[in-house]
Amino acid sequence: MTNKFLCDFRFLLLAAAVAFIYIQMRLFTTQSKYADRLANAVEAETRCTSQMRKLIDQISMQQSRIVDLEVKGLQRRMNKIQTPVAAVVVMACNRADYLERTIKSILKYQNAVASKFPLFVSQDGSDPQVRKKALSYDQLTHMQHLDSKLVQTERPGELIAYYKIAHDMEIAPDFFDYFEAAAALMEKDKTIMAVSSWNDNGQKQFVHDPEILYRSDFFPGLGWMLTKPTWNELSPKWPKAYWDDWLRLQENHKGRQFIRPEVCRTYNFGEHGSSLGQFFRQYLEPIKLNDVQVDWKSKDLSYLMEDKYIKLFAEILKNAKPINGADAVLKASNVQGDVRVHYEDQPDFERIARQFGVFQEWKDGVPRTAYKGVVVFRYPPPRRVFLVGPKSFELLGIKSV
Repeated sequence: MTNKFLCDFRFLLLAAAVAFIYIQMRLFTTQSKYADRLANAVEAETRCTSQMRKLIDQISMQQSRIVDLEVKGLQRRMNKIQTPVAAVVVMACNRADYLERTIKSILKYQNAVASKFPLFVSQDGSDPQVRKKALSYDQLTHMQHLDSKLVQTERPGELIAYYKIAHDMEIAPDFFDYFEAAAALMEKDKTIMAVSSWNDNGQKQFVHDPEILYRSDFFPGLGWMLTKPTWNELSPKWPKAYWDDWLRLQENHKGRQFIRPEVCRTYNFGEHGSSLGQFFRQYLEPIKLNDVQVDWKSKDLSYLMEDKYIKLFAEILKNAKPINGADAVLKASNVQGDVRVHYEDQPDFERIARQFGVFQEWKDGVPRTAYKGVVVFRYPPPRRVFLVGPKSFELLGIKSV
């Protein structure tokens, strides 16, 4: 009995030893796995820094501005920059085919101005096809950001996809000339926070003139530019996600305004993305991408300076014919020249906007594209329709009409 007990005891010790060795091996494997991931993340960030330093050496004499194609996650990278740069940054995540389409669109017009606007692809995540596609182009610099831990949303109901977001775009032939001309305007007028290539109501049925630009109290996004001083102001508190809505808050833009075109200089073809095709067919697919080579260098954009623009806009608005009552669309179609339709509040605006088919959405008390509460679009082109808020005349200094 004693020998049998000792045998059983030794067997148990042997089993425990085997189990202990197995557990230690698994722990070692797991630790090695995460150590490798952490090392890769550190290596990637080091490579990003090195590449950004290389960019600085190449264009250190350029003006202090950044052209951005829907920037997400630039805080970590741009904080490392000590010298003014002018760069195009394309954010990518997991759609190699969309990235290729975007790069080809940019290179089509960027080659002639590559020294002014060097191209970067910033990859968020480890998708091998995206990395391979970016590295297949000699005309750009590839940067990759790897998370050392799982991404967690900050608030309930948020999508993780918005923390790893990329926008897929094609650009207009005058994209770079447009931003270069607008940059000079930004340097003169500090009330302009950013310049955008996008018009939320830029669908084909609502636009007409590719040379017209507007001021707006609403940040458009989808292809935009800001100055380095503005970036330095915003970057310390830049959010991890939903930064476009964050920029639309009064506490962040502080009353500064944005420049937008009537006809878009970017086209978003990313139907399959973080928004899962939300609004794509209704609002994004019909967008008119400018196909005219506007000579922006010969254009006088001084009319967009704050002191001049408010007077010019007020005069145009005063000359528009007022429309009252129901059936605003029908009445607008039967009037010669520009028209204006007054709305009383947000629900009333949404009702009228729904009739015309333009964006109904507001953010932080401002309708999309609005300037002093006024939303302008063509219907039908070239006639302009102005949706005028209850305080718009007061804000524009219009005393009587």
